[in-house]
Amino acid sequence: MNRLENIEYVIRELQAMNGTAVPMPESLVDRQRLMRALMNIWQPQMLSEEFIEAQDRELLAQREDKGVIDVESGISVIQADITRLQVDAIVNAANSQMLGCFQPLHACIDNAIHSAAGLQLRQECNDIMQGRELPTGEAVITGGYNLPAKHVLHTVGPIYGMQPKRMSEMALAACYRNCLNLAAEHELMSIAFCCISTGVFGYPQDEAAEIAVRTVREWLAAYPKNRLQVIFCTYKDDDYATYQRLTTGA
Repeated sequence: MNRLENIEYVIRELQAMNGTAVPMPESLVDRQRLMRALMNIWQPQMLSEEFIEAQDRELLAQREDKGVIDVESGISVIQADITRLQVDAIVNAANSQMLGCFQPLHACIDNAIHSAAGLQLRQECNDIMQGRELPTGEAVITGGYNLPAKHVLHTVGPIYGMQPKRMSEMALAACYRNCLNLAAEHELMSIAFCCISTGVFGYPQDEAAEIAVRTVREWLAAYPKNRLQVIFCTYKDDDYATYQRLTTGA
């Protein structure tokens, strides 16, 4: 089975599971977009081994197409697609349901991570949560599946403006602290943070970056024997410049 045939099989299986019927695109790129959209709306259910193998073949091929990025030691800042990072864990800015983003092809980090990892990630999150919601500031660890990262740390950031500013600051700091605690508990050696709460949750970028850098530095100072490698992974130019300034003084 070649790649086009493989992804066609994946799409047809997803359509059957979702109860949808969409014409099959001709090109690989259009099939990849359709596959991602169908993954985004998938509700957790049993997956056959044949489907998982086919899905993983395509997602691993996409991972190879994008390329994998190694990172430096210590506290570092990188501007990249977080789904390309080869680290022990990447951090996902999740919603409280912890099932990923159900909006097809949405540009949020939650959608990107679940789409690159595969449906097994949503299934594991569903098994963990059992219909519960994850409180703001807490964190949960899962496998990374088809990501270069071994694990994903999911945390729910505060929605800016929904509570007093000081409470939002404390909740955002808790996100970073609890992810670091989980990393230490599981003896991880490297962790890459996204810019938690600065997307659809509306936290001002500069304020969020200051909280992130301060919290990480305080945590590392409190645990000097821990050799955890911390990466701030940014996507936008202005975020990268802000984190560079805060971490290096440049």
